[in-house]
Amino acid sequence: MVTNVLTPSGDPQDMQEIAVEFPDNFLLIDLCGEYDRNLAEIEKTLGVQILRRGNLLVVIGDSAAAAQARAVLQALYQRLEQGRSVERGDVDRELRMGAPGQGKAEGRDGDQLEMFRGGRVEIKTRKKPVEPRTDAQKAYVQALFDKELAFGIGPAGTGKTYLAVAVGVSMFIEGHVDRIILSRPAVEAGEKLGYLPGDMKDKVDPYMQPLYDALNDFLPGKQVAKLIEEKRIEIAPLAFMRGRTLANAFVVLDEAQNATSMQMKMFLTRLGEGSRMVITGDRSQVDLPRGVTSGLHDAERLLGGIGAISFNYFTSKDVVRHPLVAKIIEAYDADDPAKRG
Repeated sequence: MVTNVLTPSGDPQDMQEIAVEFPDNFLLIDLCGEYDRNLAEIEKTLGVQILRRGNLLVVIGDSAAAAQARAVLQALYQRLEQGRSVERGDVDRELRMGAPGQGKAEGRDGDQLEMFRGGRVEIKTRKKPVEPRTDAQKAYVQALFDKELAFGIGPAGTGKTYLAVAVGVSMFIEGHVDRIILSRPAVEAGEKLGYLPGDMKDKVDPYMQPLYDALNDFLPGKQVAKLIEEKRIEIAPLAFMRGRTLANAFVVLDEAQNATSMQMKMFLTRLGEGSRMVITGDRSQVDLPRGVTSGLHDAERLLGGIGAISFNYFTSKDVVRHPLVAKIIEAYDADDPAKRG
């Protein structure tokens, strides 16, 4: 790729035209996206204009934004040269995180070293690779590989559980753990569901559905069913963890803000040899009865000073669902007296 930088006459001094050449026209079509939607997303986010002239893309905007747009375009084109696709999420990730940096991978071995090469993080699963889309997500994923016990705390839609399950699947298929155990408190979210029909599995599955959804994103459905049947993957309510020692397992506790202090202590003390444990939660969505202290709150207070435990925090800026989700979270945060004061 060849880049030329021109300053248009008559424009403000900080305005630039940056022309970037892309040799393969077929890859350039994929880079632009259907109806140029990828270019439109870059223009909208960075406040630049992108013109297509043959096999050139010309970026017009202030110098900083134009340079960032060029870096995003080059990173996406490089991805296509490697035989990978460019989806909306890939564009969003490059806009949030910028061009590849020179990451450090010292101290990691084998597949993990490859995963962190070049400053990029890519989690390999059976169905698709998964890449963090914000700096906070990247730091979180690195902590999941580096620490035996890690917390991911933040609002809905920031990828806390999704990335934790992806890392669990990656470590399972690489042979680092023998089992994946996914759990969450069976607490109703503000509505009484009554007695659900069926056996025990039928009764608890509605609470566990988000965990099934994540697993099915990373493993073929038949393989998920087989592994569950063999108990190499377990999905169970938090109450079922009592009395167990979880060795050689990747263990995720989701919705941990709805665990009581005693439940949280019980769960954390299940950690066995060769295991990794991840606790995710959103402090703004506690569904416990009034007056009951959240175990997630107590864990932060009591364990924050232990260096071997990682606490990773997310904000509305890390939301990777629909853009409106971030705005909704910000609106509720602005109306929260505790956060205003």
